Amino acid sequence: QVQLVESGGGLVQAGGSLRLSCVVSGSIFSINDMGWYRQAPGKQRELVATITSGGSTNYADSVKGRFTISRDIAKKTVDLQMKSLNPEDTATYYCRIVRYGSMIYWGNGTLVTVSS
Repeated sequence: QVQLVESGGGLVQAGGSLRLSCVVSGSIFSINDMGWYRQAPGKQRELVATITSGGSTNYADSVKGRFTISRDIAKKTVDLQMKSLNPEDTATYYCRIVRYGSMIYWGNGTLVTVSS
């Protein structure tokens, strides 16, 4: 059983920083991609950033230059460093992994609130 547990969310003022972390437990073989998505109230879930097994990264245009995704294979974590946060970044952030190319697992999310 694969489990993803996010942490690091909270309340921060505009311009501030937060670091989200996702720990993956269980059978973790054949993980292709790891990533972060977010869902703001009343909106659809959207991609924030992903990192492949080869280390290639992809970012939403809205977070490029502000957010950095990283992973630690030994610790089984994928982190999201967020800087220069603005109120539009307010959302629940979800960790996601893909195994064997098509098996998708989600965490329960961590709430990030950015005050103006």
